[in-house]
Amino acid sequence: MIATRSVSGSSQSPRSPSSQPYLSVSVTDPVKLGNGVQAYISYRVITKTNLPEYQGPEKIVIRRYSDFVWLRDRLFEKYKGIFIPPLPEKSAVEKFRFSAEFIEMRRQALDIFVNRIASHHELQQSEDLRTFLQADEETMERLRSQETGIFKKKPADLMQIFKDVQSKVSDVVLGKEKPVEESNPEYEKLKHYIFELENHLAEAQKHAYRLVKRHRELGQSLSDFGKAVKLLGACEGNSLGKAFSELGTKSETLSVKLQKEAHQLLMNFEEPLKDYVRAVQSIKATIAERANAFRRQCELAETTKLKEINLNKLTLMRSDKVGEAEIEYQELKAESEEATRMFEMIVRLMNEEIVRFQEQKTLDMGIAFHEFAKGQARLANGIANAWRSLIPKLEACSSSS
Repeated sequence: MIATRSVSGSSQSPRSPSSQPYLSVSVTDPVKLGNGVQAYISYRVITKTNLPEYQGPEKIVIRRYSDFVWLRDRLFEKYKGIFIPPLPEKSAVEKFRFSAEFIEMRRQALDIFVNRIASHHELQQSEDLRTFLQADEETMERLRSQETGIFKKKPADLMQIFKDVQSKVSDVVLGKEKPVEESNPEYEKLKHYIFELENHLAEAQKHAYRLVKRHRELGQSLSDFGKAVKLLGACEGNSLGKAFSELGTKSETLSVKLQKEAHQLLMNFEEPLKDYVRAVQSIKATIAERANAFRRQCELAETTKLKEINLNKLTLMRSDKVGEAEIEYQELKAESEEATRMFEMIVRLMNEEIVRFQEQKTLDMGIAFHEFAKGQARLANGIANAWRSLIPKLEACSSSS
């Protein structure tokens, strides 16, 4: 596999030996362009590589969110059976779209998205990836305008597509009902796992969001309390006033710590959980594609049988339509065989992908929960040390009174 950046965004050094292929991508420098509803964020996408199919060792292009959407859609259409990395969602709330925090979260998520593609043994060879990393802005704008695909559909359409994965549809062929949905124990197990995983991840992400909110609210409360206590100290004078002033200053310092930890919790814990919720939704889209491929395979196989029966009948009757029927049968048979090959390829790729996904999830979730535990321990120690340092002074005030 080509050496690349990790999912967390750390860069593989471009000073790797020339014999070792590498592809390093960075999404950096978000800049707001335009005004009002036409406003958007652009990003510098920096590619460093020694791969011969690229234009040179380094390329810098400007991309906007819709360019990343174009890349995702193209890969989804072309690489059936592969779990295409998810994109961060667009903010529907205008006041959050251009906040510094939202922009940084979006930049980080886009960086992870493109590096997951660049590190995937199949997707990294994509011509569309090379176009995305090298084409000028005018070319990308033209390509975007031509794009249509599953992700262009309305949310209601996507819901219907996925409902088809679970639905039990029957077709009557030769007087016999045959289910159009795949009945495979391993496949059913996979679907159950994905549904359960999505629910548990969403629940964990919801509570992570509440933790971030609680940290911010407590930080704000400590800041307000600190200001109030410092004003109270100013009224008192002598040792009590000084103790109150120090209590207020310490409260404000802890407020800053809490706000900082809240941001770290958001970026290193809540966001990774949210990213995996999106990843599971991407897997569900691939499951829907597998269901469509299975349905098509079944329908073509059954139609081919009908054509074969009709051909045999015409042959027995020595009809002059035998030649035409033979051509139709052979064309349909070839189409049916191709549909079977496509379905079998999707199954094989999905089996490989789910193993890769679980390994990566174990690594990423381990890092996220480790960072969470370290952050909480750091915060708890900081708070305890801050309050502990005040105790002697407050005790002195209370004993002197």
